[in-house]
This record gives sequence, structure tokens and C-alpha cells, in this order.
Amino acid sequence: MTTFHDVLLPLPFALGASGGPERRVDIVTLGSGREARNTPWAHGRRRYDIGGAARTLDDLHALIAFYEARRGKLHGFRFRDPFDYKSCAPSATPAPGDQAIGVGDGETTAFALVKSYGDYLRLIAKPAAGSVRVAVDGDEIDSGDFSVDAGVVSLLTPPAEGAAITAGFLFDTPVRFDIDRLDLSLDGFGAGRALAVPLIEILI
Repeated sequence: MTTFHDVLLPLPFALGASGGPERRVDIVTLGSGREARNTPWAHGRRRYDIGGAARTLDDLHALIAFYEARRGKLHGFRFRDPFDYKSCAPSATPAPGDQAIGVGDGETTAFALVKSYGDYLRLIAKPAAGSVRVAVDGDEIDSGDFSVDAGVVSLLTPPAEGAAITAGFLFDTPVRFDIDRLDLSLDGFGAGRALAVPLIEILI
């Protein structure tokens, strides 16, 4: 049975990582020379490679242990994307007004965390524990007045009709290994590298 292991890949392995979002677009060139473009994907998918950077043998030992514990491709895990892991710009600190996550109707108490990229909203399924801050109509509410589960914020009290609900947070990307074996190289005494360690985002 495939599962998701709610553990974070050790952060040092994000250093030197490459990758980013992928979009699938089907393009048909018409007889007139114009193009018809369509995408079967509602959401982008992120790919990374955490191999290539020189590591100590202890680092590679930790990577082997993490890979084996996930049974290779079988189980997903958290990855802290070094390029995109905040509700705000990388140089800023998450604030409760960063992202609009809903509007009150006097009854609803559950609101999914999202991050906006222009007019595209990305669902955030794996916020970092303890990082979520929430505001209602610009006023931050106490952490004891809401809970977070699987990327959904549940408020103790329904916001009034028309009230803007916003949030700020850190988050991880759910991924799995996309390789059947680890290919390691010994570069020198006490040092080596993983030639390629691709990761691919999974939907939760």
C-alpha cells in the first residue's frame, strides 16, 4: 500500500537543488499557421533534482537511509522547496494578511490554504507545523482560535458575512523519489556525490 510519510527531507539536501514547476500544454498547429493550445492539467507539477552537490560520506549515508525508509518511489514525503516555501516573497516574513483564503458567510468555519500566482490558486496541503497565522478582516486571531489539518484552517467561530479571511504560512511540497536506484560516486577521501536524485510532486 502506498502512503505519505509526513516527514521532511533533511534541509541540507535542498541546498544545491535545481528544478521548479512544470506545465503540460498540448499544441496543435492549424493549416492557417495559427495554434490551438490546451492543457489537460488543472495544476502544475514540480520536479527537482537534489543530486550533484558534493557531500560528505555522512550526508550520503543519511540520504541512503532516507531513501530506504521511503522504499524508493513507494512513499511520499515533504520537501522544502528552496525557491517557493512561503506565503510571501522569499526575503519577507509570513504575515497573516499574505493570502486571501475566503470570505465569511456567517456559517462557514473551514477554509483551505492557497497561494496565489496571479489568477492561479495553488492549494497548500502541507503547511509547516506552527507557521500558520490567520486574520479576519485584517485582525490577527489567536492561534488557539483555529486549527489546521491537511491544509484546511478551521475557525472556532464563523466569520461574519463579508469578512475577509487571510493567512500567512510556511509550507512544504509533497514529493516522492523519481528514481529506482541511488547512483553514488566517491569523489575523494570522506566526500562523494549522488549523480542524480530526481523528485516529483505528488497530489495529496
